Amino acid sequence: MPRGRYSLHDPHDHSPLGEEHFHCATGPSGWRYVSQITGPSGSPAGSVDLAIDDLGRPIRLQMRSADWEVRGAALDGVTWVRTDPTGEHATEGNVRAHAFTGTSPAFYVAIARLLRLSPGGEGKRIRLVHFTAPVLAPLTTDQSWALVARTAHATDNGPLEVDEYQVSALDTGEQYAVHLAGDVVLAAPGLELEDLESPPSSWRAP
Repeated sequence: MPRGRYSLHDPHDHSPLGEEHFHCATGPSGWRYVSQITGPSGSPAGSVDLAIDDLGRPIRLQMRSADWEVRGAALDGVTWVRTDPTGEHATEGNVRAHAFTGTSPAFYVAIARLLRLSPGGEGKRIRLVHFTAPVLAPLTTDQSWALVARTAHATDNGPLEVDEYQVSALDTGEQYAVHLAGDVVLAAPGLELEDLESPPSSWRAP
């Protein structure tokens, strides 16, 4: 069960945004990721609880940020309920999309599992609902993912395979790299892995 800490920063000016303390685990029916997010001062800033099935589909998502809350799942595409800070109003949404995304590293792992790409193979296009920080406003976005390299690194616990993905935002043309080792994100825009108490879970698509 990997457990650790990511540092969060603005991907443009690199100003610190806080930290995300997480643990995650694989199981016979899929994978679950749970985290607590703190701001730059260390005060609570939100949380993420994401569970996906063995095919990478989101079976449960619960996010909190700035008193806003989102609950969602894969249903007729993806469906969610977003609740305002007062708790008096809730809005429902549904989009013919494949999965959710946001600023949490959890989403990179979930999308990679869903796409099941092969190194050097063709990229795949995916439609996502992105919950933007800090108010978790939903935004539908299209991306293309390609697994450009898989490299083995020697460690005290044996070889560690690192996957390098190239992600392209199809609406803006922006491209960036995401590096994953099993179910842990080593590096991606806006985050760095600062501490890891146990090795990543070996988690290859069949």
